[in-house]
Amino acid sequence: FYPHPTLTVTAPGEPPAPFPADYFRELLVFFGVALVVGVFALAVQCVGWAAGTWAVTRQAAGEPVTVGGALRYGLRRAPALWGWMLLVFAMVLVGAVFCYLPGIYLMCALSLAGPVLLFERVNPIARSFKIFHARLGQVLGRVLLVGLLATISSMVAVPVQMIISLAGGPAGAFEITAGTVVGSVVTVLLYLPAWLAYLIGLVVTYAEQRAHEGPVNSARLAAELG
Repeated sequence: FYPHPTLTVTAPGEPPAPFPADYFRELLVFFGVALVVGVFALAVQCVGWAAGTWAVTRQAAGEPVTVGGALRYGLRRAPALWGWMLLVFAMVLVGAVFCYLPGIYLMCALSLAGPVLLFERVNPIARSFKIFHARLGQVLGRVLLVGLLATISSMVAVPVQMIISLAGGPAGAFEITAGTVVGSVVTVLLYLPAWLAYLIGLVVTYAEQRAHEGPVNSARLAAELG
């Protein structure tokens, strides 16, 4: 799927063969399409994130949960969450460019931005930084543990996707085969347990930090979601 030039072998001492005339145009189109798909995928993820947070919190409070109710809540809260998450991911990406470590720091410090926005409806970036630094060791340990468990759970998806893609045959630049489609669908299904573990872990971490600030319970958190 990724555009790659055809390699031409040259004799020793000769200059390397030039790239194909349309290679950089295809590369630019590829990254443009990848950006659009990524932004759209993030919007869909925000719907699931908001819906999952609503369902997990209401279940913890002993309140009824339906798929339709979760989806309606997710669609209602997703636009605001999507906008803030675009900013969060941009900050993490810029941080990763600077020797990678700043990106890891921002990823951890902003990990609670989603729950903050859904529960408190305040600036999630500033609030997430505040929670993170108030109990740095505790929050960092929780976030790293949750991320590690989610990563381990998702590792099974990578080889399965590769096997299915290879079974479907090689794909050229911008070519989508049956193998890539089936592999993507199966990968999403295999990632679901890891995604749920990460979601629940962050919601629990957020609730724990709220409890340090004052009395809070599942019923109150469910009411705050609206």
